[in-house]
Amino acid sequence: MNEMKVVTENRKARHDYYIEESYEAGIALTGTEVKSLRAGRINLKDSYARVDNGELVLHNVHISPYDQGNRFNHDPLRARKLLMHKKEIVRLYSKVREKGLTLIPLRVYFNERGLVKVELGLAKGKRQYDKRQDIAEKDAKRDMERALKDRAVQ
Repeated sequence: MNEMKVVTENRKARHDYYIEESYEAGIALTGTEVKSLRAGRINLKDSYARVDNGELVLHNVHISPYDQGNRFNHDPLRARKLLMHKKEIVRLYSKVREKGLTLIPLRVYFNERGLVKVELGLAKGKRQYDKRQDIAEKDAKRDMERALKDRAVQ
């Protein structure tokens, strides 16, 4: 039973960045945050991770307050601690500091044990012309697929 329930995916990240490597990290959440995640109420837009005081912290992730959470609800934009081994955090920190890379959350999901995980991408920003080139390639590929499909129908 290798089933994974993806809560959200950051599609914009692959458009704005070259993803060089990806890592899996756990995330420390409150109870109402987990319930809100199960309802799919999360937004990864403009979010990033960085190392603060030797800990990996996720910033600008919006998890909507849980409807039935009343006074136990959380701050939707609070910084959330990511859970990784110390060696991995040190390695990521050195890569981010040296090469001008950044850590971007690519997707949030529940693993087969029901734990919330975040897939982080070690990313390098794309220039505007790179984005245009990617869009042009995607359009050309779509046109070729359409032409082949039309040819097969006739």
